[in-house]
Amino acid sequence: MLLAICFALGFVIFGVGSGSTGISDALQNAFNFGSSGTSISSLQKQVAKHPQDAAAWRSLATAYETKQRTSDAIDALERYTALKPKNVDALGELASEYVLLDQAYYTDYQNGLTASSVAAPSSQFQLSTTSAFGKAFGSAKSTSPIDTAVLAQQSDEVQTLASNLTNEENLTVSTYQRLAKLQPKDATTQLQLGQAAESAGNNAVAIAAFKKFLKLAPTDLQAPAVKKALKTLESANG
Repeated sequence: MLLAICFALGFVIFGVGSGSTGISDALQNAFNFGSSGTSISSLQKQVAKHPQDAAAWRSLATAYETKQRTSDAIDALERYTALKPKNVDALGELASEYVLLDQAYYTDYQNGLTASSVAAPSSQFQLSTTSAFGKAFGSAKSTSPIDTAVLAQQSDEVQTLASNLTNEENLTVSTYQRLAKLQPKDATTQLQLGQAAESAGNNAVAIAAFKKFLKLAPTDLQAPAVKKALKTLESANG
């Protein structure tokens, strides 16, 4: 009886006769010592050792996406699409990741503008030049050295954020252009290219893409909105 009990406990705790490691498997799952897939660090080592291994770059991109590491996922997908330039699915995924990054940069830029508007300590207490106190105590424009220094720093930061946003938007457009080149008759790709180009301020590309979209899908639910956007863009372009 004692031997039977010991064997049963050994089966449960240590996985005797079960082909598993029993409690060690449970601990690995609980504390993430093990993983059902290849770890990011292992994939990083693999691509470092075999930089021409397209499948490894694809797997690394997926692993980054799972962890919401957008910039890293983009880098991995860029490497993959350089090796597999005609992979439509990968290019579409890359474009989508760029859109996510655009949104993050846009949020940073808007936050930077907000911070800049409230950066100067005395800007909240400036006097109107038309008021009695304003006339008595000077201009409404702050000449405080602190305010000047803070505003200058904020201006530089906002300029950097704006530049980052512009660069990322241009990369998004170029990625959709690569995708559109592979599937020129895909209406959705033309729509996405037009939207990306419009956001980037590239009116010429946006107009061309929207026209192709309307030609490919004239009855699409998005067609009325695209026609309106196209009219605005063409008017802006003169």
